[in-house]
Amino acid sequence: MVFSSQDGLVYLMVVTAAADSSLSDLELDRIGALVDRLPIFENYSRAQLSEVAGNCLDLMREVDDLNRVLDIALKTLPTRLHDTAYALCVEIAAVDLELEQEELRWLEMVRDRLSIDRLTTAAIEVGARARLRKV
Repeated sequence: MVFSSQDGLVYLMVVTAAADSSLSDLELDRIGALVDRLPIFENYSRAQLSEVAGNCLDLMREVDDLNRVLDIALKTLPTRLHDTAYALCVEIAAVDLELEQEELRWLEMVRDRLSIDRLTTAAIEVGARARLRKV
């Protein structure tokens, strides 16, 4: 199977959604919404999303090492998409407005592996909080 950058981004979002040991409908809906509307996913179909997300979940069940899943995803991403990848992970983690310790650890692992500077990660995190805040 040819694994695209878009597939890698989907893997990262799925693992982020499952990082707290549950995959909520809200998180799945947000992944679908992001794939539907973001330019990075232009020409990426819902069928592809379903297949790749299913493959990711199967891999997560097979291996008990998120580093392996992270390696697969990150191999597909050029450096110019590292901030995009982190932004998508933050968006999925923050969608329910509650970040569990597992999600925070996962985000830290992704941030470290992507070698994104603290200023950029802080801006992404503040932006997500501002977008998702409720009255």
